[in-house]
Amino acid sequence: MQSKKDFFSEKLDLESFFLLIKPDNNIYYDNIKKRIIYGEIEKVITLGLKNLEISWSNNKNWLDFVYTIKLNFPTINLGSASILNKKSIDDSLSIGLKYSMMKSWDKDLFNYAKAKNHLLIPGIKNLKDLEEAIKLNCKIIKIYPITSKDTSIDLSHYKNIDFIAAGGLSINDLNYYKSVGYKTIVIGDQAFKNNKLDPSIYGLLKEKSNQNG
Repeated sequence: MQSKKDFFSEKLDLESFFLLIKPDNNIYYDNIKKRIIYGEIEKVITLGLKNLEISWSNNKNWLDFVYTIKLNFPTINLGSASILNKKSIDDSLSIGLKYSMMKSWDKDLFNYAKAKNHLLIPGIKNLKDLEEAIKLNCKIIKIYPITSKDTSIDLSHYKNIDFIAAGGLSINDLNYYKSVGYKTIVIGDQAFKNNKLDPSIYGLLKEKSNQNG
C-alpha cells in the first residue's frame, strides 16, 4: 500500500490536476457520444494530462467504458470517483484501477479498501473525520466540498499529508489552492461547458507541453 501511495503522490506534481468525468447512463448506449468522450480524453492525455478519474456507476456498462480507457491510455493515472460501497471498490479492482476517491469519510469502507490493498482517498470536510482518517494512516486526503471545509482545519499542521481540493472548482482555481497548501485540485462539473471540455484546460496543458518540449 505504501508503494501505491508513493506512486500516487509522484503524480501530484507542481502543475498537475485531476480531471473528473461524470458520464451519464446514456453514454453507454450512444456510440457517437462515447467516441466524443474518448476523443476528448485522448486530446488531453496527448497534451500531458496525468490524472483522470471516472465517476463510478452501478451499471454493468461502466466496467467496459472505463476498461476501454485503461487499455487505450495505459500511461494515465486512472481511478474511480464517487465511491459509495464495497461493490464500487470491487468493480474498480476488477479492472485494475490505481485508486478511488469517495465523497465523504466512511471508516468501514476505507478499511475494506485497505484490506484489499486498494488506495482509497476519502472526502473530508470536518476536523473530527480528518483526525480519524490520519489515525488510520491515511496520507492522501481530499477536502470536499471545499466550500464547506471546517475552518479549524489548518493544512500547515499536517506536513506529511497530501491534500486535494475538490467541489465546484475550475482550472482557474488551480494556482490559488496550490498557493495555500493543497497539492492539487479536482475539476469536475466546471471542466465541461456545453458538453465540451473547457478550452482553458487545453490551453494550460498545451502551454506546459510547449515549455517541456
